Amino acid sequence: MTYVVTENCIKCKYMDCVEVCPVDCFYEGENMLVIHPDECIDCGVCEPECPAEAIKPDTEAGLEKWLGINADYAVKWPNITVKRDSPPDAADWDGKPDKLGLLSPEPGQGD
Repeated sequence: MTYVVTENCIKCKYMDCVEVCPVDCFYEGENMLVIHPDECIDCGVCEPECPAEAIKPDTEAGLEKWLGINADYAVKWPNITVKRDSPPDAADWDGKPDKLGLLSPEPGQGD
């Protein structure tokens, strides 16, 4: 099992999760974070820290697409271990459906 960042992170990009991760397995895109599935140790400490509830265990049904997205971008984007401010409009995007089309393939700044 691993944990997966899902659609609700897009354009919310809260970073509470990165500072609690004991193995630094988060990677930063322009408008989303992902978890490297081969680095995640399945400890679960990140899941309750996400205000957007965008982190799920990969054992939940229907997350195969998101596991693939996490695995793909984790090798393209820079590692992030330090919490920074979320986008100023993050709360406006929290809970909005159908955000996959808004996912930017561009990397974030990382640490």
